[in-house]
Amino acid sequence: MEQRRLNKTTKPDIELSEAACERIRSVLKKEGKHALRISLNEAGCSGLEYVLDYADLPIEGDLVVEQSGFQLFVDAEAYQKALIGLKIDFQQDVLSAAFVFNNPNKQGECGCGASFTI
Repeated sequence: MEQRRLNKTTKPDIELSEAACERIRSVLKKEGKHALRISLNEAGCSGLEYVLDYADLPIEGDLVVEQSGFQLFVDAEAYQKALIGLKIDFQQDVLSAAFVFNNPNKQGECGCGASFTI
């Protein structure tokens, strides 16, 4: 995987679909927050899972991406490890609604898709 030097001016190349942005804006408004923070947690069958948290301020070292109507805070260590090039969509049908992660760094995932390996 490509290694990049990260600093405060690094702009993550994480893409959010319009559906994902709409959902995030809606939930942030409901929660009274200004930003969404994405990071990783070591868990699940395959090792890593995405963590989405509502936030007002970034954690020291977070990369900040300005979106239309909100900010996305990205854990720099997680970005370097496994989030470079991540694309996030939001899909909804009659039975379910969920964020969908298209990660070019993913090598495999568990059967239920909740966790992945790099």
